[in-house]
This record gives sequence, C-alpha cells and structure tokens, in this order.
Amino acid sequence: MKDFRGKQVLITGAGSGIGRETALAFAEAEACLWVVDIQLANAEETVQQIMSRGGRARALQCDVADMASVQRMADAVHAEIPALDILMNNAGIGSAGRFLDTELETWRKVMDVNLMGVVHGCHAFLGKMVERGQGGHVINTASAAAFVAAPDMPIYAASKFAVQGFTEALRGDMATHDIGVTAICPGIINTAIVANSIMEGKIGAAETHDKVMKFYEKRNYTPAQVARVILSAVRRNVGVQPVSPEAWGMYYAKRFTPGLLQVLSRKELPFLK
Repeated sequence: MKDFRGKQVLITGAGSGIGRETALAFAEAEACLWVVDIQLANAEETVQQIMSRGGRARALQCDVADMASVQRMADAVHAEIPALDILMNNAGIGSAGRFLDTELETWRKVMDVNLMGVVHGCHAFLGKMVERGQGGHVINTASAAAFVAAPDMPIYAASKFAVQGFTEALRGDMATHDIGVTAICPGIINTAIVANSIMEGKIGAAETHDKVMKFYEKRNYTPAQVARVILSAVRRNVGVQPVSPEAWGMYYAKRFTPGLLQVLSRKELPFLK
C-alpha cells in the first residue's frame, strides 16, 4: 500500500502519544481517520488537530479490553463504510515491578488491554476486510520489550511478547488475503504511558517513578518520529519494525548474541540505579 489518499484508517489509543502522531501523519497523507480512545475528549482533541490542518477524521470512544465496546465501535464504522483499509491496534498500558511484587489483578488488566485489545480489534474488523477482498493492512503496537524481557517488567514483556507472536501468526494467515500485518516495536519513546503505568514494589515508589519519567524525557525520542517509521513500514509491508536505536539494538542482539541478552536480562533497568 503505497498511497494513503482516501484510505480508511482506524487507530486505537489515538488520543495521545504514538497513536495521535500516527493519526496526524496518516491525515497528512490524505487518509480518512477514525480516531479511537478510551477518553472521548482526547480522541476529539486529536480530531480537532487533524481538521485544523484540512484533514478528515471522526472521534470514537472505546475500551479495547471490552469486546462488547469494540464491537459497538466496529458496528458504528461499518454502518458508514464497508471495511477499513488500515487498522492500527495501538492502545496499551505500561507496568513495571518484580514478579513477586506484582498483583494478579495487574496481570489481568495489562493482558486485557495490551493483548486482548489487539485480538478484539482484529476480530471486529478483519472479517469485513477479508470479505471486501481488496487487501489492507494491520498494525499492532508491540515493543522492544518483545525482544528483551527486563526482570522489572514481567507483565509488560509478557503482553508484548504475546502481541509479537500473534502478529507473526496473523501475518502468515492474512497473506493469502493480500492483507499485510506489521508489529511496531518503538523502544524508549517519550509518551504519557510511563506516567500512567502501573508501578509495583520498589519501582512504585514516588522517587523511583519520577526517575523513570525523567529518563524517558531525557531520551526524548518523539512519537512523531515513530509515526514516520510506521507509515514507511506499511508502505514496505514490513513484518517486524523496530524504531528507535535501542529497539534495533535489542532486535539484532536477540538474533545474533542471545547469550549476551541472558546476562543483560539479570540487570536492573538503567533508570533504577
């Protein structure tokens, strides 16, 4: 898919961060946006930014962890168009904390959003895309944590490893329908996900949480930079797309120096030291 003009694009978690910047980038490429967020006001703000630049967009509220909510959203979309051209399952939440400090409720909450939110989105929209028979593309936001599982992020890493595996399986499945599927693995990106993450144990202390936020702010790799890579990945139909330099480093290390990664996996995250 080289040209996005007039394409119907839906992005979840598009009320801020990577989702918002990707919506703005697709709108600049003259696509028609369906902007989705659990907070409708945030989705509407993204829509206002798109429309102020001459783009076309609609705001929708949805809790991706709730299949009934996702289905209502899909029904609203399909009442107006036969099928999407591009679906981006981007909504997610962060979490950190050593395993023995984590609560089972946190596991359920993160998996419901980060993994099942992706599954729900694909389940609600892919059938219509296949039925239409004109191809399309699915983008699932994974993470560099799908390459290297830090001991302080067992829940988040598990959710993103699962998204990565699901995306690879789905890519093979959808290839026969001319639907591309891409896993985006951003890396350390300066977004609100850190501030809103569920932090447990040592990392949950206010001082440590503040260190984490400052680390991401200092790194300052922006969502807009990620958005540009996402559009390029769709144009090239890339299966797995690392974004930031550290994401690329982890991607190659996973393949060529797995022994080194086993050593690194025993280390604390750099911002905890």
